Amino acid sequence: MQRTPEPELMDDPHQVAAYATADFSGSDSAFVQRLRDLCGQQGLASRPDPLLMDLGCGPGNISERLASAWPDAEVVGVDAAATMLSCARQRAAEARSGVIYRQASMQELAVRGRSALAAPPGGSLHIREADAVVSNSLLHHLHEPLHLWRAIRRLAAPGALVLHRDLRRPASGDAARGLLERYAIHAPEVLRRDYLASLHAAFTAAEVRNQLEAAGLDGLSVVEVEDRYLEISGRLP
Repeated sequence: MQRTPEPELMDDPHQVAAYATADFSGSDSAFVQRLRDLCGQQGLASRPDPLLMDLGCGPGNISERLASAWPDAEVVGVDAAATMLSCARQRAAEARSGVIYRQASMQELAVRGRSALAAPPGGSLHIREADAVVSNSLLHHLHEPLHLWRAIRRLAAPGALVLHRDLRRPASGDAARGLLERYAIHAPEVLRRDYLASLHAAFTAAEVRNQLEAAGLDGLSVVEVEDRYLEISGRLP
């Protein structure tokens, strides 16, 4: 089926509240474990205080898990939606995690790089090149997916680890509805609606490989996982 983009921002308070209170612990834990597996014997970085950047961090689910999994690392969560970031900052304060949250769109990051993450208003930068750049369920939101891949080139240090996980687009509307009933049958209506829209907005593996080639990141691998995900991973040169 043809791709149908959805809104880039998730900034409606009711929508944000639904995502902030939903239980994504299983998939979030699996994501962090996958990052551990990719680290292998090399670790996240050669230095003892790596910087991990979580793009499209939403209410901070994975950013906070990264901070727990790598207590010696600096973790920066980035999102374009102010309401999502407000929720994430409250979560960080309650957990006393020290995660830094900054507001920026992928387009801003693609053009300006780390300067788009300067502390407001006009504060010092304090954000160095990232040793790992990750995202979970971000790519399908983007109307111009190359913004994500170009942003990574500007944000990441040489040799940085990259891990992005997202839905992949099913072959048909019927297939999308089948996934909805299989995996979100008991979810709140707002999450069911968004899940179906996200399946229609997602990319195929072939489309993502073309994006990476256009961005000069064709060294990254694109793998279909289970019956609905894509995983894009690897290390930058």
